Amino acid sequence: MTDSTLLVLGGEPAPRLDRLAGRARVLHAPDAGALARLLPSADALLVWDFTSDALREAWPGADGGPHPRWVHTASAGVDRLLFPALTSSDAVITNARGIFEQPIAEYVAGLVLAMAKDFPGTWELQRRREWRHRETMRVAGSRAVVVGSGPIGRAVGRTLAALGVVVDLVGRTARESDPEFGRVYDNLALPELLPAAHWVISAAPLTEDTRGMFGTGTFALMRPGARFVNVGRGPLVVESELAESLAEGHLAGAALDVFEEEPLAPGSPLWDAPGLLVSPHMSGDTVGWRDALAEQFMDNFDRWVAGKPLENVVDKELGYVPAPS
Repeated sequence: MTDSTLLVLGGEPAPRLDRLAGRARVLHAPDAGALARLLPSADALLVWDFTSDALREAWPGADGGPHPRWVHTASAGVDRLLFPALTSSDAVITNARGIFEQPIAEYVAGLVLAMAKDFPGTWELQRRREWRHRETMRVAGSRAVVVGSGPIGRAVGRTLAALGVVVDLVGRTARESDPEFGRVYDNLALPELLPAAHWVISAAPLTEDTRGMFGTGTFALMRPGARFVNVGRGPLVVESELAESLAEGHLAGAALDVFEEEPLAPGSPLWDAPGLLVSPHMSGDTVGWRDALAEQFMDNFDRWVAGKPLENVVDKELGYVPAPS
């Protein structure tokens, strides 16, 4: 496969691709037009710009024209790739599982500590030069429901548990015996779990079953004064209903790192929602993350050339990489 062609989607050059010199022809598609023109000639596609929807328009339709046999996205979420023409094709999809889990878990832990200890209030009082003593919440002994039992949710659960938080993990399938958390609940258990939770963390993949799962009904089940964090995918949350729950004071606070539409429009009411911390989809992006993504892709490329099984193969029906059995 020394004469293979790799197509890279994205205006920003991916690092480390110099390792392919003499092994593959590398083409770049900075926009949708170039992607549509070059896609039929590619053996493999690296979706470096994982925020782009260009592939949905460029991929051959039901007639099954020429297309890459392998598509790798430099992201954990694959929902942008799960359109019918691609999922029904014979192309293999892989993702960036393993890169973002611990950084996101640390980010969530930081949010929990910031909200429990009222760091935003302290910074605001300092800005106003106002000395006001307060009492804050103790994190150890509080309870969290982490929705999403994949690698990100598990890393979040482990990191919160290290702070003394009691963690209930919720996944697609209930399991009575889990080596890390003892038990994994399914979504049907949420009405039982949410009323006791101080923290509800959304780290689920986006599927037809999870889209809009956090809305008025879900927020109403949470205990008064609970706090909500979404580091999964934006459409998991009905944003207007979250803002309403915050405005009514039922939730004490929330943090969103992902949104239905990104970037968040300057006129969005979320900017002014009381108790809401808005961050620009950065929870997994630590110094050196692009190099780590490129190294992961190159390792998988080596496997592909050698005819070995690829790592992080996505189940196109489930919408994520299944846990090892």
